[in-house]
Amino acid sequence: MTTSTFIIVLGIGLLAGMLSGLIGIGGGIVMVPMLVLIGFSQHQAQGTSLAALFPPVMFLAVLNYHKAGHINWKYAMVISAFFVVGSYFGSKVALNINEKLLQKIFAVILVLVAAKMWFK
Repeated sequence: MTTSTFIIVLGIGLLAGMLSGLIGIGGGIVMVPMLVLIGFSQHQAQGTSLAALFPPVMFLAVLNYHKAGHINWKYAMVISAFFVVGSYFGSKVALNINEKLLQKIFAVILVLVAAKMWFK
């Protein structure tokens, strides 16, 4: 993994963690589209995202993607480590945001991700 790739993967983990702590999302809704944007296939992005969330995600789902060869373990470990850091800070921010504003932030992120996937 090159330094620039490491920085991108680190950023994916931080962003997913921040959004998870901030509005309760992260894994599939953040990591999968970002991994696809950096060149992963949809299957590989989904498998790597699941592997990054391995501790809280069912073992069997990760095992199925691993058996099919759709997990990049190096990327998954970096994303997972920085997901923890990001989720801590995201939750700190979320606790200081008005509930109505937090609902709007959540809705905007969902619409943006959906639009990106729809028009791709």
